[in-house]
Amino acid sequence: MPLSRLNPQQYAAATSTEFQNLIIASAGTGKTSTIVGRIGHLLNIGVAAEEILLLTFTNKAAAEMIERVAEYFGKETAAKIDAGTFHAVSYRWLKKQDKKVVLKQQRELKTLFRSVFEKRSFMQIGAEITPYGGNYLYDVYSFYQNTELERDFESWIIEKYPEHHPFAMIYADIVDEFESLKKEYGFVNFNDLLINFREICKSKNLGYKEVLVDEYQDTNALQGTLIDAMKPPSLFCVGDYDQSIYAFNGADISIIGSFSTKFPRAKVHTLTKNYRSTLPILSLATKVIEHNERIYPKKLEVTRNYEAQPPKLLAYDELFDQYHAMAAQIRDSQTPKEEIAVIFRNNSSADGIEVGLRELGIACKRKGGTSFFDSREVKAVLDLYTLLVNEADMMAFIHLFEFAKGIGSAMAKEMYIALKSLGHGSIFYGLYAPDVSIQNPFEKRKVSHQLGLFDEFLELGAVGKFAKLGFEAKFMNNPILKHPKLTKDGATFLHDFYLLYRDLKGIKQPKTVVKKIAASSLYKHISDVLAIKRATLKDGSVDEKQKEESLTRIARKMVLLEELSKPYSEHERFLNAMILGSSDLTQGEGVNLLSVHASKGLEFKEVYVVDLMDGRFPNRKLMQRGGSLDEERRLFYVAVTRAKDILYLSYAKYDKIKKSNFVASQFLYEAGLVSKDEAYRAMVMKEAEKEQE
Repeated sequence: MPLSRLNPQQYAAATSTEFQNLIIASAGTGKTSTIVGRIGHLLNIGVAAEEILLLTFTNKAAAEMIERVAEYFGKETAAKIDAGTFHAVSYRWLKKQDKKVVLKQQRELKTLFRSVFEKRSFMQIGAEITPYGGNYLYDVYSFYQNTELERDFESWIIEKYPEHHPFAMIYADIVDEFESLKKEYGFVNFNDLLINFREICKSKNLGYKEVLVDEYQDTNALQGTLIDAMKPPSLFCVGDYDQSIYAFNGADISIIGSFSTKFPRAKVHTLTKNYRSTLPILSLATKVIEHNERIYPKKLEVTRNYEAQPPKLLAYDELFDQYHAMAAQIRDSQTPKEEIAVIFRNNSSADGIEVGLRELGIACKRKGGTSFFDSREVKAVLDLYTLLVNEADMMAFIHLFEFAKGIGSAMAKEMYIALKSLGHGSIFYGLYAPDVSIQNPFEKRKVSHQLGLFDEFLELGAVGKFAKLGFEAKFMNNPILKHPKLTKDGATFLHDFYLLYRDLKGIKQPKTVVKKIAASSLYKHISDVLAIKRATLKDGSVDEKQKEESLTRIARKMVLLEELSKPYSEHERFLNAMILGSSDLTQGEGVNLLSVHASKGLEFKEVYVVDLMDGRFPNRKLMQRGGSLDEERRLFYVAVTRAKDILYLSYAKYDKIKKSNFVASQFLYEAGLVSKDEAYRAMVMKEAEKEQE
């Protein structure tokens, strides 16, 4: 049984009879075993599997825990436990209530948001400050949803960003129109999942007898209110305040810090036995993290008591010398490459080490950058596939037509609505059998100078300009071509779209659909757009060799996507697997290149933490944008505690490209690896002055 493998601290936590429990589980102390043990205990005392809810930070973590439960209680019992991320669990409940709910990724809804934003003009305001761009305003709104529980968006903007007071009304109106569009088309984003599920929780008893929450230190205000709304009879939260590293996403460390205040009768358990790292590695991590305020007291004990290699500082005269030397050291290491991780704070650091490894022919895989499923070429195929399955998905249409020259998100939305009007609710009827009696299918724009709304259509365009493009006669009669801003390039893209979907009609096999999309004129255009963009040099010229290499990489991805489609015989199952499951799929082999955030929860025999220079790690720029030195120190703690046996910390003294000198990271001084010299004292004084400001 899972309980038999627990140490006394883990066992006490897993079998606690209190109704609210907080388990402080530092890096490597066996939190997963404790959670699995707790679930085993609940099943042993008669709690039904379906009465248990397990909330995790990733679906992969949930799957691993359920798999371990299944080893003891069988797959049938384990499968009845409701487990997953906050968002996955919320989505399942919402689908039970309304099967028409369509989950959209942030990228897609940003496109919809921009289509609303682009209709606004801030010219009339006359303020000295520059208004936010569409993408940034979307991020601001998302942060608002995760952190603000009382004020409306306009009031929140005015208080948090008073310099943007002149634009607050327009910002709020953009958000209102955006939310109306989402409601109209049944779109929800990840924040909406939690908000809507919270409303279900307030009005319905979900039937859970205990809710277990993993990575509790990274919950945000919205997730916190969702847990409150569930009103679980028993609550079991596991986390470590020293690993709270998601403040940029709204994570609120005060939630774990105030647990005992919120639940006066709660029991706080502390797991102190570390099973991962050697004594020298753990001592260094502890020495640095203790500069942060202690919320709950803890003192870690090392269980791996043998003589171990102390962490080693690697100092280099120049930035790129660091990357090349580190790559050479990895090449010569006796550690299997899959057991080596290079952990970085900034993407530029990863670029440098990746180049160094590639030059030596060392395979590596990178996590924290753009994944296979996040690449624009793959997303374009999935958008095309989405419209085949669900033509009501306006976002897929808008995102595709942004590849057409001269068509932005606002115009793409207008064309989608026009096609829907011409087809009496169906864009494909609007495309292939339009109601030609509708002479002007385009909606008129409202005008409001106060809200930044502008630009009514004055007159329809003439279709004669497209006469020599070789379009089919039936297509030429479509009123959609009368859009006054439609260019020849845009019309050609629309015609290619028309030809592709006519070709896809009636195809049953996902593999065939993917193959036909990849071979189409429409996708060739999309590939060219992406390849040219990636091969464009600073002077505006296109490097033809880079372009060809880019096209080859895109073609390879299409072959891989076709391979992924082979096991599927139904369009919806394939599409759901690609969209909902893609974040948990990984590729590649060799050395692991990981951002600190991507390294969370992982462990490796040999770890390199790179670019430990002041300004880079800690990242002062991000600190100025709402971060803190405490959070940067927690990031450092997470990075070094990924190491089991061997830890290297590296920094460079000079950047020959920028011609600038570096000071060693404050954390290297705190670890005692660098002597506290004049440079350190100047750095500390500068930090103190900023705090006084």
